[in-house]
Amino acid sequence: MKAVTDADFDTEVLKSDKPVLVDFWAEWCAPCRMVAPILEEISTEHGDKLEIVKMDIDQNPKVPQRYGIVSIPALFVFKDGQIAHQITGTKPKSALLRELADFI
Repeated sequence: MKAVTDADFDTEVLKSDKPVLVDFWAEWCAPCRMVAPILEEISTEHGDKLEIVKMDIDQNPKVPQRYGIVSIPALFVFKDGQIAHQITGTKPKSALLRELADFI
């Protein structure tokens, strides 16, 4: 999965022609590390329909602040430049796939 930054967020996410799931995470966040391999699997299986990217909130504070990220992991799906869906916390793959069904 690709990492995005404050500098390239608008180009990589908001201007994407397909839905993009942004995983807002941090190195110190144990639940973030738990959800990462699940997102890798979903990216491999459904990357043609839904792009999944990661944003380290410690390295890139501006975008998380813009979207009011206060709890991580926070998974935001952006479609056509707008937030289309939000998922907070760690969930099993089956639950994530159900929540993402409209995008994959």
